[in-house]
Amino acid sequence: MILCRSLNVPGSGMTSTLQAISPRELLKILSAKYSVFREWQPLAIGIDKQLIAQHPEFAAKHIRTALLIHTRALPYFRNMAKATARFGLDGAEAGEVTEQQRAHATEQIKEIQRKRNEARRAAEEAEKARKAEELRQQKLQMLVSKFKGNPD
Repeated sequence: MILCRSLNVPGSGMTSTLQAISPRELLKILSAKYSVFREWQPLAIGIDKQLIAQHPEFAAKHIRTALLIHTRALPYFRNMAKATARFGLDGAEAGEVTEQQRAHATEQIKEIQRKRNEARRAAEEAEKARKAEELRQQKLQMLVSKFKGNPD
């Protein structure tokens, strides 16, 4: 949960405090405001400083946490793997994506896919084990009921 700091509006005598939001909710706000987030474009180096300057209502630590989540997501890595340019908040080019950065993104995509495949296989194995246990319990119940009906 992210807590926003109070925003003092100089000269107005007003202080407003935004409600607590999660990093994902902060990302929704950023996505609604900036197309670079919606389109998963490679972000300019130092974009955190731009966001902090433009959004004093959010703590710098919370903006960086939201950026971390965004830049470690599969759609972001997919775009990084094929991109040549980085973009600022205004959507203008703001630097380049190096070959090393594209290679890193490709490695991350493979790692995410490997982990997802492992998780899927583990879930399938767990489901098989659950079904086998269910079948075993049914057979056991059948045996119990069979022998219950035969008093010797």
